[in-house]
Amino acid sequence: MSDAGVTFLGVRHHSPACAGLVRRTIRAHRPAYVLVEGPADMNDRIGELLLGHELPIAVFSHHRGTERVSTSWAPLCAYSPEWVALTEGRAAGAEVRFIDLPAWHHAFTDRPDGAANRYADAEARYSRATERLRARYRVDTVDALWDRLFEIADPDGLRDRLDAYFALVRGDTEADDGDRAREQYMASWVRAAVAHAGNRPVLVVTGGFHQPALRALTTAPGTTPGAEPAAWPPVPAPPDGAVGGSFLVPYSFRQMDAFAGYQSGMPSPGYYQRLWDEGPEAAARTLRRTVVERLRARHLPASTAALISAHTLTEGLAALRGHPHPARVDVLDGLAAALITDDLDQPLPWNTDGPLRPGAHPAVVETVAACTGERTGRLHPDTPLPPLVHHVTADEIRLGLDGDRTLDLDLTNPRGLERSRFLHQLRILGIPGHTRVTGPDHGADPRDHETWEPRPRTGRDAALTEAGAYGARPDEAAAALLTRRLRDTGTAADAGTTAALLFDAVLCGAGTLSRDLLDGLAHRIRTTADPGPLGRALAVVLGLWRHDRVFGTAREPLLGTVLDHAVDRLFHLVEGLHGGPPGVDVPRLRALTAARDALLHAAPALALTPETAAATAARIA
Repeated sequence: MSDAGVTFLGVRHHSPACAGLVRRTIRAHRPAYVLVEGPADMNDRIGELLLGHELPIAVFSHHRGTERVSTSWAPLCAYSPEWVALTEGRAAGAEVRFIDLPAWHHAFTDRPDGAANRYADAEARYSRATERLRARYRVDTVDALWDRLFEIADPDGLRDRLDAYFALVRGDTEADDGDRAREQYMASWVRAAVAHAGNRPVLVVTGGFHQPALRALTTAPGTTPGAEPAAWPPVPAPPDGAVGGSFLVPYSFRQMDAFAGYQSGMPSPGYYQRLWDEGPEAAARTLRRTVVERLRARHLPASTAALISAHTLTEGLAALRGHPHPARVDVLDGLAAALITDDLDQPLPWNTDGPLRPGAHPAVVETVAACTGERTGRLHPDTPLPPLVHHVTADEIRLGLDGDRTLDLDLTNPRGLERSRFLHQLRILGIPGHTRVTGPDHGADPRDHETWEPRPRTGRDAALTEAGAYGARPDEAAAALLTRRLRDTGTAADAGTTAALLFDAVLCGAGTLSRDLLDGLAHRIRTTADPGPLGRALAVVLGLWRHDRVFGTAREPLLGTVLDHAVDRLFHLVEGLHGGPPGVDVPRLRALTAARDALLHAAPALALTPETAAATAARIA
């Protein structure tokens, strides 16, 4: 769709057909500017994107304020229309720009999911329009509908079909405040680009949901492209007191295929990569061969006759459904019919809207895995990394933790305790490398040694980059993540859950955070009505109060106050209990055991006397 020298291409993210259209349009029009839906804060670093990475990769954006941390990803693979716009635009001599709001803008942070995937299509809101289209074309899913209309159809007239499709779905869908804020911002970039371009063409590549609105905003009365001063829109800064930024991270086809619902855009990235590279006929052959190879590797039935049958069934289904080439669903249905002779307990996942469910037939599992693919991206060595990556690397070398060997740590030794705290910080942040197999599990655990075993470091660079959203140093980042978990639990968390967070904070050496968690724990103790979680919390706090040799928390006054509240609340609760579930109530017994231990070992911190406790016990016996 073109207006006043502007060509608007509405696309479905991760669509080979749309990527091909973008490539053909750039080569035909050679635009002065190529504007792409993506975080505008990356515009000064477009060169990083084009260093020569192995795809897929993602732009990881983060925002850390005083109350919350928000993160989002913009995945890019070889057949992403956005990636093709960047690379083909640069090759054609165009200026390329991202034109969307940064991840810390309220248009993203106010969403229920925090916009975990910037390129999550708006299809979840398309239901009325797509239901009519699915009924018209007699297909089960939006993905099958899309393939029929666009991926395997004749490329002639593709742009007109895309325009009609997105106009239909946008007309039936209510945009929210975040959509409108993003579209107003993107439209300002379009107007600025036209003013800079003069009479040269401008190409705008965005998700199809936004295309009708952008066209309307750009050509509305009083907003004629080129009529405004040629000033590029400023990039909104993070809110006061907050920090934010974007970095590149390696990504994988498995991640692209693993978002819930429609978050991944299109499923089966391995299959669509082959479609992009080879075309539909070759992609169908490669998929059939890959599924059979996977089945044989697992010693599951997959004969040559079955492979021939799958090919015949695929061709027959494609002809029956009026497809000019085999679509993904034709290949998958043909494989299922040829390979599965048992009754299935659940529908085939590609014929429903949703992920693969547990208990699926082995042939289905391997078919889905073959469609997903195993490709993992890799960043160019010159790619800038967040400070956390450098701090962790330096600390690993300083502490002698950069090898792949089993670690036996003495927690009574200052160096052993420092190494333990560092490893626990990485554990909290989800950084692969080592797993603890022995060590204290709670505050009352007397063990003072830990054993950590090496684990594969696959995905470590991406995990470190993503963890950098929480802080520049591992101790800072771990504390921020634990704080987020405490806030995320809200008032729904019981005392036992909060006590477990407290113990994690102690293991990480996060002293300041430990006090925040103690304040939260004290509140939950005062309001809890269940002796079981209260007893778990009491055991953790008592252990921390007693054992100074390892954690340095013995006789901590705030711990003593929490102990006093917990014991008093526990006896108040158990005296009011009558009856209960049949048999032994183990959590209640453990809670009373924790109270007994507190009376024995922490009497100076308690207002409740042993005599009062004994009298209460006698009444409830």
